[in-house]
Amino acid sequence: MTDEARRPADLDTTAPNLARMTDYFLGGKDNFAADRKAAEEVLAVAPEVLAIAQASQAFQVRMVRYLAEQGITQFINVRSGLPTQSNTHEVARSVRPDARVVYVDDDPVVLSHARAILGRDPLTRVVQGDVLHPDELIADPVLRELIGFDRPLAVLIFGALQFIPYEDDPLGSVARLRDAMPSGSYLALTHVVFDTRPDAVEPIVDIYRQILNRDENASRTREEVLPFFDGLKLVEPGLVYVREWRPDNPLAAQLPEKAWSVGGAARKP
Repeated sequence: MTDEARRPADLDTTAPNLARMTDYFLGGKDNFAADRKAAEEVLAVAPEVLAIAQASQAFQVRMVRYLAEQGITQFINVRSGLPTQSNTHEVARSVRPDARVVYVDDDPVVLSHARAILGRDPLTRVVQGDVLHPDELIADPVLRELIGFDRPLAVLIFGALQFIPYEDDPLGSVARLRDAMPSGSYLALTHVVFDTRPDAVEPIVDIYRQILNRDENASRTREEVLPFFDGLKLVEPGLVYVREWRPDNPLAAQLPEKAWSVGGAARKP
């Protein structure tokens, strides 16, 4: 099917979209020519991005499964992205059949897809929101239909913070979410870092500046990601490259720095 045949009438496909670019990196079909062009520009600078996308997806599955095994049955997936295989609710319910999941995004493309696919599931909700407006998110009536802040929950922020510069105060927004979580809850996140590829910072940041129409540099190192977990107790093995975080197979953890994204989870005492 051509791009034109797949394009909804009210969807602008002339500009690249982060969610659709990620879909392209993962081998999906929910992307258009502008997304593919921008994604290929990123890959020309850093071919590792394909490995990053795949390793991050595998990490998310392991993370959700781990949290469900700890007894978590409530999940808030912030900046959830386009629905794909092994979605959060599917992984969580493989361990906890009663798991409740709220998907949060501010991208109309993601919201449209998610509502079409997940709208009939009584234990999932899709809400419009983002990490930079934590108070509105916490108070969202649709989210509150499913999530109770009187018992432990998990807030998942996968691959979103790496696009948010300090000028927007992402640390303060995440801190507000941490404050709202009850004792026994978890914060889990991933974040691309440039510790092993400092040469890639400027060319990649320039591409995303154009996509996001922003001038700021949102790149961070692992040490600069750690403060998002302030006040919480990191789960072993801590904040590590995603391939190193509780791999299903030791071979999968080889050359972890090649997928230069870190991830981890921390529990609120």
